[in-house]
Amino acid sequence: MTLFEDLKWRGLVQDISDEVLINKLNNESLTFYIGTDPTADSMHIGHYSSFLISKRLAKAGHKPILLVGGATGLIGDPKPTSERPMISKEEVEKNFIGLKNQAEKIFGFEVVNNFDWIKDINVIDFLRDYGKYFNINYMLAKDKVKSRLESGITYAEFSYMILQALDFMHLYETRGCTLQVAGSDQWGNITSGIELIRKKLGKEAYGMVMPLVTDSNGVKFGKTEGNALWLDKNKTSSYELYQYLINLEDSMIIEYLKKLTFLSKEEIEKIEKEHDEHPELRIAHKALAKEVITDIHGKDEYEKALRISEALFSGNVMNLSKEEILDGFKGVPSFEAKAGTTLIDALIESNVCQSKREAREFLKAGTISLNGNKVSDENLILDKTHTLHDEIIIIRRGKKKYYVGHLK
Repeated sequence: MTLFEDLKWRGLVQDISDEVLINKLNNESLTFYIGTDPTADSMHIGHYSSFLISKRLAKAGHKPILLVGGATGLIGDPKPTSERPMISKEEVEKNFIGLKNQAEKIFGFEVVNNFDWIKDINVIDFLRDYGKYFNINYMLAKDKVKSRLESGITYAEFSYMILQALDFMHLYETRGCTLQVAGSDQWGNITSGIELIRKKLGKEAYGMVMPLVTDSNGVKFGKTEGNALWLDKNKTSSYELYQYLINLEDSMIIEYLKKLTFLSKEEIEKIEKEHDEHPELRIAHKALAKEVITDIHGKDEYEKALRISEALFSGNVMNLSKEEILDGFKGVPSFEAKAGTTLIDALIESNVCQSKREAREFLKAGTISLNGNKVSDENLILDKTHTLHDEIIIIRRGKKKYYVGHLK
């Protein structure tokens, strides 16, 4: 299977600017770039799903450049419905540094900043050297602009596509970059760059866009309860990422394996067969979690996430480190208890149970565990001997309800 055939099979090609690109991808070594604006100091899993194309093309012999837009980030790519809030130059610079370090660590390629070549262009040169090559009717026809015409679009946002086109031309002239790749929402900006290179330099450049990775309802991959899943493990732990991946909907899991892993067609088809035969084992989900977390954070972080997950599922939490407990129980109801408190009082004070009668019923039924061990004695006095790491108490009610306490 050729590179382009593999990309098509994985569902990673939505559109290309020219059929000539297929042969170039399969038989030449192209320099290409993919970019993002520094709107935060960490990428999220949605960025990962897009930027992964850089590794795929690099494995096939192409040369990637990752662009973090310190200049374009000050303007903001037009959103379909409203203007992006402006962020300060200091915040953009801070975010750039964070994204640069992260991109170099995860993807391993050169990172450039378009602020370096845009900052010295004055407004007259911008209009004469770039603006004169853009027809207003051409710009108005672009989907992102067209969607904002009724509600209104500022001139700053309207000019964004010229800045991105300028980036493409600059990288073409200085780095021999002939290809830009991105998510499908960037198609208008990419074709603008191709046109600028053709009109101003008389040269050919190419573009390829991928479908945005979404769930079955069209919600962008990685959006959960309105929050992004960050690639910075201090913002989103490997365990949290593991839980997100392991609970993805069954109907989409094979598509995610194709788009988000380097597993071969044969390996994915084998997993798909096993998954269809035993969906309850979540074989495909586990394979996805292993591949993604290992690629982003390394083998040790994946094994840590797996260890926490298995401990919580089984209730055997005794061997978890303090850090693993904090990762695994982030967001779980917490409480404080004083040494000398009886177990039954702790169950009520922590809202594990609503009354002494309910607490006695749960204890008698054997559905209450303390640090992984079933307990039934309502008069048990809690002290340091009942803690993990000298302070933590983990109460489990039934199979899934956990409560984390700190004994003072």
